[in-house]
Amino acid sequence: KNMTVERIFDDKSNFQACLYFAAAFQAVACGIHYLSSVFLVETPNFVCSVPGNITDILYGNLTGSSLEEFLPALKPGTGPLVVRTAGGEQWELSRCSCAQRINPTDFTYQFDGNRTVRACDGTFVYDHSEVQQSIVMDWDLVCEREWLAKLCQPSFMLGVLIGALLFGDLADRAGRVKIMMFTSLFQFGLGVAVAFSGNYWFFVVLRFLLAMVSSGYLVVVFVYVTEFTGIKVRTWTSMHVHAAFAVGIMVVALTGYLVRVWWIYQIILSTCTSPFLLFCWKFPETPFFLLAKGRFKEAQTLLDTIARFNGLDYNLKVEELVESEASEKGKALLEKEQERPLQSDKKLSILDLFGSWRMAGRTCTVWAIWFIGSLGYYVFSLGSVNLGGNQYINLFLAGAVELPSYLVGCFAMDRIGRKKTCAPALLLAGIACMLIIVVPADIEALAIALCMIGKFAIAIAFGLIYLYTCELYPTIIRSLAVGSGSMMCRVGSVVAPFCVYLADVWVYLPQLIVGILAFIIGVLTLLLPETLGRPLTTTLEEAEALGREPGKKSAAQGNKNAEGGLEMNQHEVKA
Repeated sequence: KNMTVERIFDDKSNFQACLYFAAAFQAVACGIHYLSSVFLVETPNFVCSVPGNITDILYGNLTGSSLEEFLPALKPGTGPLVVRTAGGEQWELSRCSCAQRINPTDFTYQFDGNRTVRACDGTFVYDHSEVQQSIVMDWDLVCEREWLAKLCQPSFMLGVLIGALLFGDLADRAGRVKIMMFTSLFQFGLGVAVAFSGNYWFFVVLRFLLAMVSSGYLVVVFVYVTEFTGIKVRTWTSMHVHAAFAVGIMVVALTGYLVRVWWIYQIILSTCTSPFLLFCWKFPETPFFLLAKGRFKEAQTLLDTIARFNGLDYNLKVEELVESEASEKGKALLEKEQERPLQSDKKLSILDLFGSWRMAGRTCTVWAIWFIGSLGYYVFSLGSVNLGGNQYINLFLAGAVELPSYLVGCFAMDRIGRKKTCAPALLLAGIACMLIIVVPADIEALAIALCMIGKFAIAIAFGLIYLYTCELYPTIIRSLAVGSGSMMCRVGSVVAPFCVYLADVWVYLPQLIVGILAFIIGVLTLLLPETLGRPLTTTLEEAEALGREPGKKSAAQGNKNAEGGLEMNQHEVKA
């Protein structure tokens, strides 16, 4: 009986399961590095320092002798700390300036006399009750240098953007496994190196490079698991990799709570997934990639290994998996071990995503989903983390809230389809944003509930689009499609902080922007083809034909999918 790679993956999958869980484990590291800056650049309460030893302090009707007693309770904009030094001088201390009182008569909080105001000379006193040491404290990234602290996350996301496109393309050329090994090794090395960066600019450069390799791993691991998974479980394994990313966010919250010194915190986060390095070098290349590149002998060896490991008793020949002309030359190719790509390398270009009006419209819509998914994800995340209360618990919940959304998304994707899950999720997120705007300010609980609903909905679309993109594009440009989509996703994440800053103009402006975009893109998603239950395509022509004749395929096409099954039912994971 003829067997296809799809049948191997669907019949029994012990071999693929081992690879999947190992690859997903390393995705935890990507979630860690994406969110680690939340506590790396945390700014505690602080005030200017003054010359001389402080002997007395006033803050409202409170008195004391140590600045550390008052800093935890000091609220920005509520008034200065009044201090007296051993030399008798009186100072009013604020965050970025200090004022010396001229000829004070009494030591009181209120003073009507003259003052000499001056900017801080670069010396500050920080509150160490919550954070013992952060880069903000080490390099005084406050006041006129505050923008440097705010630059850390956008610069990281810029590295993510570049890495997604670069490594996505390289994975289609050099292979999935080589890129996964390279990015994993450098994730570990650069992550540890960040902890020992001696100055701010070295820190930013190292994190930029770390962002590139972290993004590269995510892009490639999605494609890797997609190409090692059968149709029956493709959706679940895809979403579970997203769950691994969310676990990384929760690890950041837990580590941040337990470790309050930034460089120790960075080392722990960078080493917690290091066991992956011990066995990632044993990962095989995917049969899909080997066949697409004409490496038939290697593909035959791998298929035999999978069948033997899974305890399946049949002899699957590579010749059965390629097109008829390749089948005729199969033995000769095996003997010569020629490396003949099924399509020329010149087609490995981002321009092929826009090869026709149909593909161009599909690509624009897919990119828009990636963009709004990321923009909404981070706008909702920032809102949830700043709800008040313990910041570590808030961040933990921000990661945990994603898990049920992926569970619901999995059920919906397998039952009603990718398109009919993605579009309603975006529409629901848009509606939630609009309702947040009209909710009265005094009903805080309802606003929080709507924020959670919005995050829940956007996470479904954000998780789904990785798998959906893999299924909408053919083998030869699949990694490039996911990589370019992830690039648009990172454009959204770079824009997100600036979108949140628009709350200074109008408190609900960020929600208004996200809501309008999510609703419009949700409607456009309805125009995409459905891919539920369809084998992965191998050529641009097959990909373009998706959805053109719903439910019908030519006999030739049907035979190709049934026998030429280069359509290895694959999995995809979060980029």
